[in-house]
Amino acid sequence: MADLERFRGQHQKRLSWMPWLYFSLKASHRAWAEAWQAEVQEFLREQETVEIGAGCFIAPEAALFGEPGRPVIIGDRCAIAAQAFLHGPITLGEGVSVNAGARLDGGAKGITVGAGTRIASGAAIYAFDHAMAPDRAIRDQPVRSRGIRIGADCWIGANAGITDGVSIGDHAVVAMGAVVTRDVPEWAIVAGVPAVPIGDRRDRR
Repeated sequence: MADLERFRGQHQKRLSWMPWLYFSLKASHRAWAEAWQAEVQEFLREQETVEIGAGCFIAPEAALFGEPGRPVIIGDRCAIAAQAFLHGPITLGEGVSVNAGARLDGGAKGITVGAGTRIASGAAIYAFDHAMAPDRAIRDQPVRSRGIRIGADCWIGANAGITDGVSIGDHAVVAMGAVVTRDVPEWAIVAGVPAVPIGDRRDRR
């Protein structure tokens, strides 16, 4: 029995850091994994202003924070990995994945992410910004928020940054380490600091 518990503990850690594995579990593991997830998700519903769709995986090591008026809304079959940070208002469409260490803060106006989009490890998506007037300390500057929209079937690469007010079109790709400061068209591939278009997904075969 002790060996089984140790095995499951390690398997849970594996799923937490690589949550896509949850959706291909063998039948022999699915029963305990679904029961475990039910407990994790029920705790979140009790403690935070969150809505969680059917068939989701949320690592217990993830940090989800929602308040009245600033909910975290998670569509069906989403996956949120260990050490991801989500602070509402955030809406994730069906099948969105947020990998380990990604950070999303909806500010006042919120973040929306379309169905099937992948947000890689370490991505930073902040829907607010501080003013930088020279006559006062940074800590005393007002905070502004315009919101961020990320379309469906997008890929946000590892350690990419997306700044407030940006809209990213469906099917777009943001390269690893890019910093997106302006809107990205549908199908575009952008890279660099600041991010600029370097290609079109429809040209990649």
